[in-house]
Amino acid sequence: MKEASSSLKVEIWSDVMCPFCYMGKRKFENALAEFPHADQITIEWKSFQLSPDMKTQPEKSIHQFLAEHKGFSVEQARGMNNQVSAAAAKVGLEYNLDKAIPANSFNAHRLSHLAKQHGLQNEAEEKIFAAYFTDGKNIDDIPTLISIGNDLGMDATEIKTVLESNQFADEVDKDIDEARQIGVRGVPFFVFDRKYAVSGAQESEVFTQTLERVFEERKTKADA
Repeated sequence: MKEASSSLKVEIWSDVMCPFCYMGKRKFENALAEFPHADQITIEWKSFQLSPDMKTQPEKSIHQFLAEHKGFSVEQARGMNNQVSAAAAKVGLEYNLDKAIPANSFNAHRLSHLAKQHGLQNEAEEKIFAAYFTDGKNIDDIPTLISIGNDLGMDATEIKTVLESNQFADEVDKDIDEARQIGVRGVPFFVFDRKYAVSGAQESEVFTQTLERVFEERKTKADA
């Protein structure tokens, strides 16, 4: 029975500046809240960058950035962001995109990897998402990231030392390369037990069905 009782790993490729990744996180958590074997699930966040060459521009609005990036007008971009915010509100998330700061997410991913070493990765992801989408903070700013980690109980000096060096850069790159190897084209991308994948911010029922399938297969294999 060892197989059935061992932890099931769910790997989530995500970018902390991706609005659908935050929604996907919440929908997955809603599924977990109703799942009877949630205590047997281990979550590992994997880095992904939608805009790896993006320059952090605190003076620019996210509407301006999206307009330039996609070739839209600013008003079209604002309308799209309003739709995204409305979708987020349906799962209990408050997006204040009028004050979101366009920022490269690489340093935030490095903080996530540091938090993983302390067993706080899931909590770090939540705080970074909230900092970007709700609080309008610059997630490429080292003092901001230090504050986020410190709020989780991590040592501010350690965080500062890590972020002012290249520590965990290789881990971020490795995650991104692994995504490329397994064919990830967009995020969020959830991998269950290295067997099943769910792409996108699907409804909670999709996550529930996938979890049930994996657990049933593990049980069948253990009973065989």
